[in-house]
Amino acid sequence: MLNASVEVVTRGTDNKPVSEETRTVVVNAHGAVILLRLSVSMGQLLTLRNSKTGEEVSCRVVYVSPHLLDKKEIGVELMEPCPRFWGISFPPSNWTSRSETCSLVPRRLSAPAFRA
Repeated sequence: MLNASVEVVTRGTDNKPVSEETRTVVVNAHGAVILLRLSVSMGQLLTLRNSKTGEEVSCRVVYVSPHLLDKKEIGVELMEPCPRFWGISFPPSNWTSRSETCSLVPRRLSAPAFRA
Protein backbone atom coordinates (compact mmCIF):
# COMPACT_ATOMS: atom_id res chain seq x y z
CA MET A 1 0.00 0.00 0.00
CA LEU A 2 1.31 3.41 -0.92
CA ASN A 3 -0.35 6.78 -0.49
CA ALA A 4 1.30 8.74 -3.32
CA SER A 5 0.11 12.05 -4.75
CA VAL A 6 -0.74 11.92 -8.46
CA GLU A 7 -2.52 14.09 -10.99
CA VAL A 8 -4.93 12.30 -13.33
CA VAL A 9 -5.34 13.87 -16.77
CA THR A 10 -7.94 12.80 -19.33
CA ARG A 11 -10.41 14.23 -21.85
CA GLY A 12 -13.89 15.31 -20.78
CA THR A 13 -17.09 14.69 -22.70
CA ASP A 14 -16.38 17.87 -24.70
CA ASN A 15 -12.92 16.44 -25.59
CA LYS A 16 -11.19 19.17 -23.54
CA PRO A 17 -8.48 18.17 -21.05
CA VAL A 18 -9.62 17.73 -17.45
CA SER A 19 -7.50 16.82 -14.46
CA GLU A 20 -7.76 15.98 -10.78
CA GLU A 21 -5.18 15.83 -8.00
CA THR A 22 -5.64 12.65 -5.99
CA ARG A 23 -3.85 9.90 -4.07
CA THR A 24 -3.13 6.24 -4.62
CA VAL A 25 -4.44 3.48 -2.38
CA VAL A 26 -2.28 0.63 -3.73
CA VAL A 27 0.50 0.58 -6.33
CA ASN A 28 2.60 -2.00 -8.15
CA ALA A 29 4.84 -2.03 -11.21
CA HIS A 30 1.80 -2.63 -13.44
CA GLY A 31 -0.73 -0.13 -12.09
CA ALA A 32 -2.57 1.27 -9.10
CA VAL A 33 -5.83 1.84 -7.34
CA ILE A 34 -6.62 5.54 -7.04
CA LEU A 35 -9.44 7.57 -5.50
CA LEU A 36 -11.17 9.75 -8.10
CA ARG A 37 -14.08 12.19 -8.33
CA LEU A 38 -13.83 12.42 -12.13
CA SER A 39 -16.27 10.20 -13.99
CA VAL A 40 -14.34 7.56 -15.93
CA SER A 41 -15.33 4.36 -17.70
CA MET A 42 -13.79 0.94 -18.25
CA GLY A 43 -11.08 1.01 -20.91
CA GLN A 44 -10.72 4.80 -20.81
CA LEU A 45 -7.17 6.08 -21.31
CA LEU A 46 -5.70 8.34 -18.63
CA THR A 47 -2.37 9.99 -17.95
CA LEU A 48 -0.93 9.82 -14.44
CA ARG A 49 1.56 12.49 -13.38
CA ASN A 50 3.68 11.79 -10.30
CA SER A 51 3.33 14.96 -8.20
CA LYS A 52 6.86 14.61 -6.74
CA THR A 53 8.80 13.95 -9.94
CA GLY A 54 6.54 15.30 -12.69
CA GLU A 55 7.00 12.01 -14.58
CA GLU A 56 4.00 10.91 -16.63
CA VAL A 57 2.71 7.47 -17.65
CA SER A 58 -0.23 6.37 -19.77
CA CYS A 59 -2.72 3.95 -18.30
CA ARG A 60 -6.11 2.36 -18.91
CA VAL A 61 -9.06 2.08 -16.50
CA VAL A 62 -9.59 -1.60 -15.62
CA TYR A 63 -11.89 -1.26 -12.59
CA VAL A 64 -14.49 1.25 -11.40
CA SER A 65 -15.95 0.67 -7.94
CA PRO A 66 -19.73 0.40 -7.95
CA HIS A 67 -20.03 2.37 -4.70
CA LEU A 68 -21.63 5.80 -4.93
CA LEU A 69 -19.22 7.68 -2.70
CA ASP A 70 -17.68 11.14 -3.05
CA LYS A 71 -14.64 9.48 -4.63
CA LYS A 72 -14.61 6.09 -6.33
CA GLU A 73 -11.83 3.53 -6.27
CA ILE A 74 -10.47 3.26 -9.80
CA GLY A 75 -8.09 0.50 -10.88
CA VAL A 76 -5.64 1.50 -13.59
CA GLU A 77 -3.21 -0.60 -15.60
CA LEU A 78 -0.05 1.07 -16.89
CA MET A 79 0.36 0.70 -20.65
CA GLU A 80 3.99 -0.36 -20.00
CA PRO A 81 5.21 -1.72 -16.65
CA CYS A 82 7.03 1.12 -14.91
CA PRO A 83 8.19 0.13 -11.42
CA ARG A 84 10.31 3.29 -11.01
CA PHE A 85 7.32 5.61 -11.54
CA TRP A 86 6.25 5.32 -7.90
CA GLY A 87 9.71 6.08 -6.50
CA ILE A 88 9.97 2.82 -4.54
CA SER A 89 11.85 -0.43 -5.03
CA PHE A 90 9.91 -3.62 -5.70
CA PRO A 91 11.34 -7.09 -5.00
CA PRO A 92 13.00 -8.75 -8.02
CA SER A 93 10.78 -10.97 -10.18
CA ASN A 94 12.45 -14.14 -8.82
CA TRP A 95 11.90 -13.14 -5.17
CA THR A 96 10.16 -15.65 -2.92
CA SER A 97 9.16 -15.60 0.71
CA ARG A 98 10.51 -19.13 1.04
CA SER A 99 14.13 -19.61 1.84
CA GLU A 100 16.19 -22.74 2.28
CA THR A 101 17.60 -21.26 5.48
CA CYS A 102 14.18 -20.56 7.04
CA SER A 103 11.96 -23.27 8.40
CA LEU A 104 8.20 -23.25 7.95
CA VAL A 105 7.69 -23.49 11.72
CA PRO A 106 8.64 -20.33 13.59
CA ARG A 107 11.29 -20.87 16.22
CA ARG A 108 10.41 -19.90 19.75
CA LEU A 109 12.87 -17.51 21.28
CA SER A 110 13.83 -18.55 24.74
CA ALA A 111 12.94 -16.04 27.42
CA PRO A 112 15.81 -14.76 29.54
CA ALA A 113 16.08 -16.40 32.96
CA PHE A 114 15.23 -14.06 35.81
CA ARG A 115 16.36 -14.68 39.37
CA ALA A 116 14.49 -13.32 42.36
